[in-house]
Amino acid sequence: MSLDALRGFDMFWILGGEKLFAALFALTAWSGWMAADAQMKHTQWHGFTFYDLIFPLFIFLSGVALGLSPKRLDHLPMSQRMPKYRHAVKRLLLLLAFGVLYNHGWGTGIPADPESVRYASVLGRIAFAWFFAAIIVWHTSLRTQIIIALGILLGYAAMHLWLPLPGVPAGSLGADVSINAWVDQHLLPGISYQNRPVDPEGILSTLPAIVNALAGVFTGHLIVSARSGWQKAGIMAGAGALSLLLGWGADIVLPVNKELWTSSFVLVTVGWSLMLLSLFYVLVDLLQFRRLAMPFVVIGCNAIIIYLASSLVNWDYISLSVFGGIVSTVTLSWQPLLAVIAFLAVQWALLVWMYRRNIFIKV
Repeated sequence: MSLDALRGFDMFWILGGEKLFAALFALTAWSGWMAADAQMKHTQWHGFTFYDLIFPLFIFLSGVALGLSPKRLDHLPMSQRMPKYRHAVKRLLLLLAFGVLYNHGWGTGIPADPESVRYASVLGRIAFAWFFAAIIVWHTSLRTQIIIALGILLGYAAMHLWLPLPGVPAGSLGADVSINAWVDQHLLPGISYQNRPVDPEGILSTLPAIVNALAGVFTGHLIVSARSGWQKAGIMAGAGALSLLLGWGADIVLPVNKELWTSSFVLVTVGWSLMLLSLFYVLVDLLQFRRLAMPFVVIGCNAIIIYLASSLVNWDYISLSVFGGIVSTVTLSWQPLLAVIAFLAVQWALLVWMYRRNIFIKV
């Protein structure tokens, strides 16, 4: 249950929870809310905020789900493997298509010109990270999986630090000049995000995201092991702290950067993902605070569909139509906070309706 709760907690901030701190600052003028609001924005380039964690945490959790029941397929006859392969390919293609739909779901429609479509997407990166992690898990031993994860991290770091390309000197990590920007400009079809030189969900930076998924797989192995619950929580927290230390240590030579998804960024995000899962595992699965977790569980059980809806549905219009009259009756200082609560409430009401009727849309 902690897995669904943490997935829902992660998605909560994308659905509008990030607006709460600005609204609370408008109500109280306490500087602490302003500091919290600053964590609800992506870093401009190098650095790290809480909002930078949301995306890699989701990839990590998809890996945990895969690791809870890891199965080797390479010893099975092809007839028994094919259903798994078909499911993996279908999931990959659906998420890629949904990613394109999300990118252009703002009322203007997907462009008729294929070269004007943005193919790279958040859902696309989740799709590729899970797909390649699944292929690795289905065909290799745990030891080999660890070696592959380390190889990707070290190899990707080496590319950033020492590999030169035409017009890109070795070690270039700028917003306009980097190995990621070169690859996206030459190989990425369609357009990039905001027509930047490097797409934050571009080709090369998808490679290290596989490590976030594999780290989740290793955590899933731990959760289903014979160790006690408290031992598992302690190992997750300890491994998370170590990963954070390694990530910020590596930041000295290879800056933590979300858009480049640097190897140091992988270590930092895996560290926080492990620590958060450890916390939720203790609160939800060990201490049984399940009623407190239910609001997040409801979100986590239909995370993909509500994420798509955040682009395709005008929730502002719906929340104002339902609660606008009530919001307008309170004092001006309270209106921003009530508007955010109304915005979240209409989405959560739909998710509760789906949850109570056992409607779970998964890909």
